[in-house]
Amino acid sequence: MNTNITREQAIALLKKYNHEVFHLQHALTVEGVMKWYANSLGFESDAEQWALVGLLHDIDFEVYPEEHCIKAPELLKEINASDEMIHAVCSHAFGLSSAIEPEHLMEKVLFAADELTGLIGANALMLPTKSVQDLQLKSLKKKFKDKRFAAGCSRDVIAKGAEMLGWELDHLLEQTIFAMQSCEESIKNELTQWTAE
Repeated sequence: MNTNITREQAIALLKKYNHEVFHLQHALTVEGVMKWYANSLGFESDAEQWALVGLLHDIDFEVYPEEHCIKAPELLKEINASDEMIHAVCSHAFGLSSAIEPEHLMEKVLFAADELTGLIGANALMLPTKSVQDLQLKSLKKKFKDKRFAAGCSRDVIAKGAEMLGWELDHLLEQTIFAMQSCEESIKNELTQWTAE
């Protein structure tokens, strides 16, 4: 997949439309998770593209929450993002605010992992260390079943994502924990740098 853009362009666009630390952290988390998945699934040569789609997947959400993935194509065109990238970004909200269905493996991974990163992040904050490094699959499975915990993270979307990928739910949960563990430290460092600017 060709995104047509550099990470510098992507970050400039992200910061133009996203200012809350929560949204910036989520963007960086999904970027890191997508990069990890690309490498782990044998798409190393596309890892940067997968990462950029993750970084910009919610580009319009903070400023235009009611038009999520409807406004995104217009914003992404500001940096000449490819049609492929726009399709990938918009497909992650399939069945919610978008009618664009995930087709490629990368789009299915984004669909499945996006909501899940929120659930994993919330679960990690409950730990004494507040770090995903110490999160066990057993703990996450418990929180997944408790619909009141991080209620904004749709279990249906996560389960549907696992199904789309042809994976057992436990596999998706565990792999996404590993993916978040791989980038937790670099996200912290980058956010610290951004907030100091």
